[in-house]
Amino acid sequence: MSKAMPLPSIHDFTAEAADPAHYAALDGDWSLAVADVVASTRLAGEGRHRDVNFVAAAVVAVLSEAVREPEQPAACQFGGDGAIAAVPPGRRAAAEQALAALAHWAATEMDVPLRVGLVPVRALLDEGLEVLVALQDFGNGDAFGLFLGRGVTAADAWVKADPRWRLEPRPGPLTGLEGVSCRWNPVNSGRGVILCVIVDPLPGGGPGLSVLARVQADIERIVPTATAAPLGMGERLAVRWPPSWRSLWLEARTRPRGRRLACVLSLLGKSALLAAILGGGWRVAGFDPDRYRRGMAERSDFRKSAGGPRLVLDVTETEAAAIEAMLAGHAAAGRIRYGTARAAASTVTCLVGDLAADRHVHFVDGADLGFWRASVMLKRMAEREPSAQ
Repeated sequence: MSKAMPLPSIHDFTAEAADPAHYAALDGDWSLAVADVVASTRLAGEGRHRDVNFVAAAVVAVLSEAVREPEQPAACQFGGDGAIAAVPPGRRAAAEQALAALAHWAATEMDVPLRVGLVPVRALLDEGLEVLVALQDFGNGDAFGLFLGRGVTAADAWVKADPRWRLEPRPGPLTGLEGVSCRWNPVNSGRGVILCVIVDPLPGGGPGLSVLARVQADIERIVPTATAAPLGMGERLAVRWPPSWRSLWLEARTRPRGRRLACVLSLLGKSALLAAILGGGWRVAGFDPDRYRRGMAERSDFRKSAGGPRLVLDVTETEAAAIEAMLAGHAAAGRIRYGTARAAASTVTCLVGDLAADRHVHFVDGADLGFWRASVMLKRMAEREPSAQ
């Protein structure tokens, strides 16, 4: 069994995330784990946007534990209504078990159908589809996966289109699930509008990567993305008290049935304490509320790449229009396909490992499933391309 290569770390998204020199090209011994919510349209129509985000965050939580190598975080990424992860050699069986258990839990406990699958990178390479991976590293073991290359979007499409890449749901352990929570209020835009952006290159290989770097640079010229963070520096975060019943019930369903009432009561107590500490600005037992807010903002995934840029930006109306016009120009020139969606607020779903050890990361989406709505636009654009006719 071959040993997994160490994945490089990216610390400066603006300078490094679009540069393939900062990524590792996966070899054929790796796999890509894929999960996506099947019924996003129905669930959105029922107002269950937060349920979808919660299940997607649960996938990241459980897959990260299943595929993690010693002394290196997992390369796993939240996608609003799904997730993707790089599976090292030797972790494929663990990934299969985790994906199957996630699909079973999502269907039986959450009433959220989840399609899961595993695609060998060898199969992608055989089709000339590259897979480049890095870790967006925040230190202290907190990281997200970043992906470049057409192999990532192809793996997602293969799992959706071909049953041979899918896994059937079955019960199993879900290590890491209890770390997921979603008790924060939606964060209203501070600059005008929340804009979700998804971009995929049309050319493959080097030309496609050059296109992505150009698009990312064009976005940065319109608005430096570091200044367009939807959570600001954490000052916009407002804890909900009392928490919504839906958020409590979502978290309770990560526990066995006999422990759910106790879970709700515990969450009520913890939320009351957190609201009091954050509201009063008190430091309690070494917990610094201002530092925690800043940490939430710094460790949020509002900027990422999954084959191309995936962004949730707080921008002015003028900046949003300029970004949309720029993307339309690149699409008209045959360089990219893209999707955008606007929202009045962003939503936050959290993965908390150990607050005392400052271990926590946070997943951002546009309200009302902004990433999913952007992906619908991208899909419709793809369907109109001549090769799709």
